[in-house]
Amino acid sequence: MRFQPTFLATLAAAVLSTAAFADSIISVEDAYARSSGMNAKAGAAFMMIKNTGDTDDRLVSAQSEVAARVELHTHKIDENGVAKMMQVEEGFAIPAGEAHMLQRGGDHVMFMGIKKPFEQGAKIPVTLVFEQAGEVQIEIPVDLERQDGHMKHSH
Repeated sequence: MRFQPTFLATLAAAVLSTAAFADSIISVEDAYARSSGMNAKAGAAFMMIKNTGDTDDRLVSAQSEVAARVELHTHKIDENGVAKMMQVEEGFAIPAGEAHMLQRGGDHVMFMGIKKPFEQGAKIPVTLVFEQAGEVQIEIPVDLERQDGHMKHSH
C-alpha cells in the first residue's frame, strides 16, 4: 500500500503539532504533591493551571503510574455542614486567558492506592488530559512540609 508512509507522516505531524499546541497554551505553575504519611494509601497534587489560548478548555482527567487510580476531586459541604471529598467527573473548566487553582480544601488531583510512599523531594510523573490541548506531561515535586496559603508564583 503506497498511502501508508504518507498516512504515517501525516499522523506524526498531527501528533507533534498537538503536543506543541498544548505546550504553548497550557502552563502549570507551582505544582506540588503531598500524602499524609509514610503509611498513606492516598495523596494529592495541587497547582495553578493557566490557559493562555483564546479557546476555553477543560481538564478532563489525570494519569500517573504512582497510584492504582488518579481522579480529579473537589470538596463539597453537605447539608450538615460537613466537607466531603468527591470526584468531579466532568473535570475543571479552564477558560481562555484565565487560570484555575487546584489547592487544598478545593479542587485537586487525587492519587488513590499509591504504590509507595511519597518522599520529600521526589518527583511524580503525571499526565494531565485536556479536551482541547490534549495531553500535557509534568513532573510534580513532593513537598510534605508545604503549609496552606504559600503558593509560589514561579514557572
